[in-house]
Amino acid sequence: MSTDGDLTPPGGPGGPARWTSSAKVGVGTARTAASRLWFTLSHGILNEIYYPRVDTACTRDFGFIVTGPDGYFAEEKRDAEHEVGVLEHGVPAYHLLNTANDGRWRIQKQILTDPRREVLIQKITFEALIGDISDYRLFALLAPHLINAGADNTGWVGDYKGTPMLFASGRRGQSLALACSVPWKARSVGYVGTSDGWQQLARSGALEERYQRAESGNVALSAEIDLGASNGEMLVALGFGARPEEAGFRTVSSLQEGFEELRRTYVQGWRAWQGTLLPLDHPQNRSNINSYRASTIVLATHQPSSVPGAIIASLSIPWGFNKGDEDLGGYHLVWPRDLVENAGGLLAAGASDEAKSVLGYLRSIQETDGHWSQNVWLDGVPYWGGVQMDECAFPILLADMIRRGGHFARGELDGYMDMIERAARFIVLNGPVTGQDRWEEDAGYSPFTLAAEISALLAAAEMMELFGRKDEAQYLREKADAWNDSIEHWTFATGTDLADKLGVEGYYVRVAPPETADAASPIDGFVPVKNRPPGDSDRPAAQLISPDALALVRFGLRAADDPRILATIKAIDAILKVELPQGPVWYRYNGDGYGEHEDGSPFDGTGVGRAWPLLTGERAHYEIAAGNLVRAGQLLVTLEDCAGPGGLLPEQVWDQDDIPERELFKGRPSGSAMPLVWAHSEHIKLMRSLRDGKVFDTPPQTVQRYLVDKVTSPRRLWHFNQKLRSVPAGLALRVELPAPAVIHWSLDGWTTTQDTPTRPTGFGFHIADLPTTAKHHGRHLRFTLYWTESGTWEGEDFVVTVDGDGALFHASADEDDHEVSRRVAEPAKASK
Repeated sequence: MSTDGDLTPPGGPGGPARWTSSAKVGVGTARTAASRLWFTLSHGILNEIYYPRVDTACTRDFGFIVTGPDGYFAEEKRDAEHEVGVLEHGVPAYHLLNTANDGRWRIQKQILTDPRREVLIQKITFEALIGDISDYRLFALLAPHLINAGADNTGWVGDYKGTPMLFASGRRGQSLALACSVPWKARSVGYVGTSDGWQQLARSGALEERYQRAESGNVALSAEIDLGASNGEMLVALGFGARPEEAGFRTVSSLQEGFEELRRTYVQGWRAWQGTLLPLDHPQNRSNINSYRASTIVLATHQPSSVPGAIIASLSIPWGFNKGDEDLGGYHLVWPRDLVENAGGLLAAGASDEAKSVLGYLRSIQETDGHWSQNVWLDGVPYWGGVQMDECAFPILLADMIRRGGHFARGELDGYMDMIERAARFIVLNGPVTGQDRWEEDAGYSPFTLAAEISALLAAAEMMELFGRKDEAQYLREKADAWNDSIEHWTFATGTDLADKLGVEGYYVRVAPPETADAASPIDGFVPVKNRPPGDSDRPAAQLISPDALALVRFGLRAADDPRILATIKAIDAILKVELPQGPVWYRYNGDGYGEHEDGSPFDGTGVGRAWPLLTGERAHYEIAAGNLVRAGQLLVTLEDCAGPGGLLPEQVWDQDDIPERELFKGRPSGSAMPLVWAHSEHIKLMRSLRDGKVFDTPPQTVQRYLVDKVTSPRRLWHFNQKLRSVPAGLALRVELPAPAVIHWSLDGWTTTQDTPTRPTGFGFHIADLPTTAKHHGRHLRFTLYWTESGTWEGEDFVVTVDGDGALFHASADEDDHEVSRRVAEPAKASK
């Protein structure tokens, strides 16, 4: 309660709100739905703590300051050496050891959450290594950022039924309460950068207790702990609630229950879950880290029990120390692609129930037209608006993996068939071109996306056939076959200067742009590379290389020893591989701008892409497909050696000389996301694949159809968003239309004509096949359309050249057709 002497802290509303380092060394939560609380650790302290959902951060950081005689001042996150360990392998309860750089003190912490309440508990021991404990003073500093916002928080000094606390509430009403098992000697609140506890202590060595309330700003809570009252040992509890009173009640309840009881139930919950997993553990390459269990912790921690199946991409904000409230999502959002990749990691570890929860979640958030949004909040509300076709394909593949693994109960697949059909419909209507590739940057033909789409169509066909829907299954297979036969035309570049330099015939490109009328093929176009400075973005598609092409092997479309794959690997290694202290790591593509600048300053919309450990895991899977198990095992060690000190895998690692002042060291995690959950899933799948001696998640349908049976397509596809320029002689031209029609066509300049009615596919297209033979080589197949439902003609002729080359694309046919179709005067003359 305020007194007459209370003062409003100066400097409101405080400096611009910022998040904090993404270089986490630990993430944790309880294995119960009753505790909707997640925490992260970095630099020896707590960083973002999430409540009541895993996509809503509520703190920036929470650490300690130590002061002493003669103006001594030290902050544990900046002025100490940090060590981290888990209390037990497979359990995200952490032991932190922070030893002052000057050797004067040590702070030990044990950190976990209350399994029954939204409270985070720290068991703190402060030791004086030089002098006596009475020579030092210990201060807690907490920066609330309630519900993803550092601005508009209010902090105050108060109590809950006589227990002294510090409180904060955000603009959405959510609150936190901070209490200690030993008395506070002083408490204060202030505005960040002007009157917060750090500023107060740096200026005067004491807290200004008259600062009792800081309204609506970027605020900080500070309190001095009475070290003498407990010989340096204490519990510090931070509780959350919908109201301050609820937060206070929970905080007191956890303190009263005591650390040992909370630890017992917390560890027990995690131990029980770990016991259900496959024993993929291998000899540890670090004395205190079990890399397999570290990865399983990451997957499970990022999937909230309160929202089964929703796994966010990372409990971090890349380069968070340089970002503020405008970056609401960070990586704590759900990406359907990452989600399915992570479900694959769960399946690989034997956590089939959690993987099925993912599929159920995907079914709930599927959009009406069958696609999934680029990324979403936990409740399915889209955050970014892109459409990525691999994200539409992956849920089908997950359903098929669960089915083939025997994890569905009798009749359970029935409940997913509507989801599968709608997703397949979206793919056939809108593919194979994607609005964004898997790196969320460019539209066009991506080898990775094509592999996902084609394998998903075959998986959907097999599942539909199980339900007696043979016609729809056949159509999906025919679509997949035609796309599979066109992959090289769309994405394989030959005769380039780069190919000559590398001594190869050609290679698969990273992505080729959508078709244009003036390009002989997609590879002749330009790609607008993202994250590049203005005026320096467009690159010829034929000059961009990516490890994404390895997906053609991973998904079973091309053999590991296919000469085109081997040539592409030569290009990938020549351009994208970097040898780091731990081994080879690869870049996403040449010219990538997503990463720190040359001087190590944080990515700010432009930068230089750094090496991705995830891609080392993907390369290891290629080596398994090629039968090189020893090499794959070596790459597994490289992947694990990319981890930070807590065993967490980063999105990117630094690839240049050390820049100590920016905490950038060659081969170590950069300022990007850490952990990247997808990387941990790849790690688990790689361990499973090595154990099995084969790639765990390769779909069998593609392998059987394209590598064993060597099925090819007798047709090429024409539709309005993909107008073929030519078709190889002897193949049929399949015209796919959005409504019923009669196709009026000719192969001899309208001297003779034929009328072919379309037939429905069940997926929104109406199709007809127009056959050609070898004797038609060099001719033009001309056609127009009579729409039967409206009784109208299309009013335009289309021309496709019959030749021996791959199917090329064309936007219109008028310019090279000197004849005008002799249209039938009466619709009745067209075949019905």
